[in-house]
Amino acid sequence: MAVDLGFWLIGYEIATAMRFEFQLDQWPQTRVLTAAGIAAVLQLLVGWWRGLYNGRWQFGSFEEVAGVGQTVVVSGAIIAIVNRFVLDPRLVPVSVTLVAAMVAFVGMAAARYIWRLAIDRRRRVPVHGRRRVVVLGAGNAGTQVIDSLLTDQSSPYVPVALVDDDPAKRRLRIRGIPVAGDRSDLAQVAVARGAQHVIVAIPSAPPALLRELSETALDAGFGLSVLPPVHELLDGRVGVGDIRPLTEADLLGRHVIETDVMQIADYLRDRSVLVTGAGGSIGSELCRQIVRYNPAELIMLDRDESAIHGVQLSIEGRALLDSRNLVIADIRDRDRMFEVFDEHRPQVVFHAAALKHLPLLEMHASEGVKTNVFGSLNVLHAAARAGVERFVNVSTDKAADPTSVLGYTKRIAERLTAHVATETTGTFLSVRFGNVLGSRGSVLETFRRQVADGGPVTVTSREVTRYFMTVEEAVQLVIQAGAIGEDGQALVLDMGEPVRIADVARRLVAEADRPIEIVYTGLRPGEKADEVLFGTTEQRASSSHPLIDTVDVQPLEPGAIAGLAADSLQSYC
Repeated sequence: MAVDLGFWLIGYEIATAMRFEFQLDQWPQTRVLTAAGIAAVLQLLVGWWRGLYNGRWQFGSFEEVAGVGQTVVVSGAIIAIVNRFVLDPRLVPVSVTLVAAMVAFVGMAAARYIWRLAIDRRRRVPVHGRRRVVVLGAGNAGTQVIDSLLTDQSSPYVPVALVDDDPAKRRLRIRGIPVAGDRSDLAQVAVARGAQHVIVAIPSAPPALLRELSETALDAGFGLSVLPPVHELLDGRVGVGDIRPLTEADLLGRHVIETDVMQIADYLRDRSVLVTGAGGSIGSELCRQIVRYNPAELIMLDRDESAIHGVQLSIEGRALLDSRNLVIADIRDRDRMFEVFDEHRPQVVFHAAALKHLPLLEMHASEGVKTNVFGSLNVLHAAARAGVERFVNVSTDKAADPTSVLGYTKRIAERLTAHVATETTGTFLSVRFGNVLGSRGSVLETFRRQVADGGPVTVTSREVTRYFMTVEEAVQLVIQAGAIGEDGQALVLDMGEPVRIADVARRLVAEADRPIEIVYTGLRPGEKADEVLFGTTEQRASSSHPLIDTVDVQPLEPGAIAGLAADSLQSYC
């Protein structure tokens, strides 16, 4: 307050001196001081009302400076009007009141800037003993990262440069840290500044960009850290604690998923929902996400009692296994399926139970037929008889132009689902997607175990590619697809760009604490070099969701597969 009042006095003295060409004896000083005093009183009253002097704004912030400007304008306007139209004679010339207000505002803003600069310098952490880092991204997140690194005493890093692809930021400095180039200059900037680490300050960075940066980091020999997605940041603010190492999920499957919560809630809230394969990777995540939409009841069905124990524990925080909604059953048992559906009368069904490991099914094809085809048919018939309103069959990208037992059996299950859709009043559809990060038996889980054991890491081919998505993202879209899908369709989730498995293995090996060999074993029977999401004869169509497309599936009458054998699967696809 004292500083602001002082600047009103300085403003009136300077304005008066300028008005009379520094001949101050031409105008009585008592009138000048009176005008400055009135302005100061108005500054106090208006400033207190605007919150300048009672802690409403952070000191030295843009919001506070805007408040200073508003206070000066109001105070200056009042004194100018009173001086011009009320007082006779005037205390000061009209021009003095206007110039004095401008001088006072500049002085108040400058004082706050200098004071804030001094505070920031005192808060800066010492450079000694901290790792030098380059920050990629000079936007809002990059600014917050720089602030945190410079002021957080727990920070292990000190920023020495930024890089950003925006040409308009070439000469920019953030808290004194310069933008030293664009993304293509990253390695050179890091070497020139003596940095051993790079922080990607782009919370929405797509997997393709992170893979490119990961390759650059591997080649240059420096570390790489990232920020989590925007939705994982508390209040959108970034701090040192948010900076974390790059993960496989960042490299392969981080999508921005926008779900229509109301649309999903409309078909799940207060409904009886049944999930088959509830103990599996997809099924358990389905259960965890479905609970958020307040179903009337959630029936979790699996043949593995330990898996049911685990999913109840993850949802309820306890695992007493004391509810009839926890169902131990095998979908191969037709009578048992009818018994379960008759007891619980589910209105919505997510069918996630399946045998899914491609090499094993190639060796034991008949088991895949029993579970993925006839087991699915049992669930479909039980759902149709129980009058299920909406049935979602969880399928796979391997059902598009199938070449494996897994692909054939899942394609037949899609066709059977399409047939049942023609005979019931409910909506029966399939959802198709690729590899899921974090699922049991996934390639990443295998690679991690091989790295932990000291290698070698086995990759089928240098050129083999796969689609990846995190289990959380995949299930979000499965539930959304259940809301928008129509009878007999297969809904295909956008999996982003396919990723070379060899690149994933190389990244994991590079992070190991010892040399590990990568061995290429060749493609296994039934395995494709590149997966596809749509068959060559399928007509792709868009849906109401930007990450979900649809294809129509040709129905298959169950009677046609009465004598289905493993060696005749291809003829039904």
